[in-house]
Amino acid sequence: MEFLAGALLITLPRDKSIPLGAGAVLAKAVDGAVRAVTKPRSAHAAASIEQAGAQAVTLVWDRLTCILKTKNGQVRALLRDIQGTARPGRLLAILGPSGAGKTTLLNILAGQLPFNKNIELTGRVLANGRPLDSLLGHVGFVAQEDIFYSQLTVRETLLMAAQLSNGTSTASERERVVDDIIARLGLAKVRATRIGDKKTRGLSGGERKRLSIAVELIARPKLIFADEPTTGLDSFQAHKVVEALKQLAEENHTVIASIHQPRSSIYTLFDDVILLSEGEVLYAGEADRALSYFDAQGHRCPKHYNPAEFLADLAAVDHSSPDAEDSSRSRVRQLALAWRAEAGSRALADGHGEGDAVPAQLGARKGGGGARHLGLLFRRSLRQVLRDVPTLVSRAGSQLSSAAVFAGIYWRMGLHESTIQDRTGLLQVCAVGTAMSSLIKTLNVFPRERVIVQRERSRYNMPAWPYLLSKLAAELPVGALFPALFGCIVYPATGLNPSMARFSRFLAVLTLESFSAQALGLAVGAAAPSTEAALAIGPAAMLISIVFGGLFVNEANVPRVLSWLPKTSIIKYAFAGLCVNEFTGLNFTSNGAGPGLTGTQALKRLSFAGTSIGQSLVGQGRVLLFYYWLTYSILQRQTPKYQPVESARPSLESLAAPL
Repeated sequence: MEFLAGALLITLPRDKSIPLGAGAVLAKAVDGAVRAVTKPRSAHAAASIEQAGAQAVTLVWDRLTCILKTKNGQVRALLRDIQGTARPGRLLAILGPSGAGKTTLLNILAGQLPFNKNIELTGRVLANGRPLDSLLGHVGFVAQEDIFYSQLTVRETLLMAAQLSNGTSTASERERVVDDIIARLGLAKVRATRIGDKKTRGLSGGERKRLSIAVELIARPKLIFADEPTTGLDSFQAHKVVEALKQLAEENHTVIASIHQPRSSIYTLFDDVILLSEGEVLYAGEADRALSYFDAQGHRCPKHYNPAEFLADLAAVDHSSPDAEDSSRSRVRQLALAWRAEAGSRALADGHGEGDAVPAQLGARKGGGGARHLGLLFRRSLRQVLRDVPTLVSRAGSQLSSAAVFAGIYWRMGLHESTIQDRTGLLQVCAVGTAMSSLIKTLNVFPRERVIVQRERSRYNMPAWPYLLSKLAAELPVGALFPALFGCIVYPATGLNPSMARFSRFLAVLTLESFSAQALGLAVGAAAPSTEAALAIGPAAMLISIVFGGLFVNEANVPRVLSWLPKTSIIKYAFAGLCVNEFTGLNFTSNGAGPGLTGTQALKRLSFAGTSIGQSLVGQGRVLLFYYWLTYSILQRQTPKYQPVESARPSLESLAAPL
């Protein structure tokens, strides 16, 4: 049904305009949404923000087994019969070599394991004896990648998170909480620094990681998860990040982190550790008792040796040779069996009841309506666009240089018949250049921001339309500026029809085409899995628009099965509008004897006879709305889905071969 609705936008007859009443209703709805955003909120105490972390939480997991069914019909156990406990006031580190299952276990405990139909996840996860979904609004998850809006400062990023999650608190209350978190995580010196990216210098790796933790602390979570927070950091920054996690644990949070090969000074900050190897637990208990436990198992840590490296070596499987692999697998298997035999007596195995498993699948979060978020997201998007000076300068330089080149090629065209081809070529170049410039700019918007958008939609129970509408509105000024800059140089320099009214229509057509190209870029970026894929798909889609743009293929000769493609072409309606605007009323002088051709005859040769500027603009409007609808439909279907924990327990005999 949605497809039919979207297709209707581009298949309406060309002589039908969009009803003005619909535009009035839309304008009224948007105005109401903005008023809802800017309306003063009722005052609440700062405790409304802080209550989320008031109650300590003990997290217990039991018999967690994660099975992946491969394409060839085999099964692989990512986790095997895992159990443990994380307590408030203690920092729990999940250790192990690469591929041990650290991130998988952390994602399951946080309710963040991406849904996969080939995965079977069973067991139970309880928070204070209740299913985890009862606390999902108070779970903080620090991902490996620190992705932010690069042009926002540290303080602006945190204030935005506070506004999105606590819309009923006052501005002064939010600022107090944000300033407190900035001080606690050692970000005071960079509070006014932009986060930065590859183009703009900003925060260091450690500062970005601490900012990731700070964003999660805004909602005062009871549970805090960090996925390999020290990856990619130098030893000093890594220590500072783990120190921040340790401080949070000392403030009675329950903190769990997966960490790959920490240095010895970091290991001393851990209260408890879980050592994994290929999905099985080799140890789960107090960090300072791990070495004595393995010593009793016949594996003594050498003096002055990093305990974390020693544990990682014990858990690693050596693939350098068949003999080394067999020997290391045998060692790992013995340690796994030894731990399983006495796990019940260890601290992290206490408190496990043997009742029926309770599902721990994600539940819906309570969040404000989309209208409350619209104004916030718009201001953020506008800052991101207007502060990105390197991109703006680059685009301006590109437009100016292109305009100079085309002005030089088509300088002061006269009214000879020979200039009909020149004018047609120039107008086609204007349409293609404007569309391509706007398309390339927006192709990487959604791939770059997808992680942020999905995280915020999941956390704040936010629909897709506020994000999309705010993004479109923020891009409008830039989408209108650069076509105008290009047109103001090319139009007078090339000697196009010297009429202010026609010049205004020329700019209007290019501006609307720029918006349509931006919409296409957003749709491709939303559908593409990565920036690289978007940059490959976008130009291909634009090539189709160019082919069916009215110059290379006559629409009457297009095969019936492809007859819908010209109706989606960004170039077609823009090129038609530019030609009608330019050629109508012109009379060309003949190169020989006899009268010259008229502009109407030139339009007839292009199959644009009978087309008006109004029809062209309406056609562009339909294409624009179609790509807006397509982008929204794609975003709406990208709501994050996570793997539920099922209560049934699989038979271990049905799993892959033992280690």
